[in-house]
Amino acid sequence: MTSSSILACATCANAFKHGGEDAAGWAIALMLFVIIPLVTMVVWFMVKIAKRERAGLDSQYCDDYVAPSNNS
Repeated sequence: MTSSSILACATCANAFKHGGEDAAGWAIALMLFVIIPLVTMVVWFMVKIAKRERAGLDSQYCDDYVAPSNNS
């Protein structure tokens, strides 16, 4: 690390502390508290839909995959 990048980090950290103790840390924590449950619920819902589809899938309607031919 160069000395200029260390100075920039220290400057930004001090600027955020003027807004109320550790504003940057609280902003990151808030985003994590919102984003992690949201992503978890989306993944859970997609898995639930996939399991329901697989359970209710009628095998007579399943086709084997046939790769398209290159007859151009």
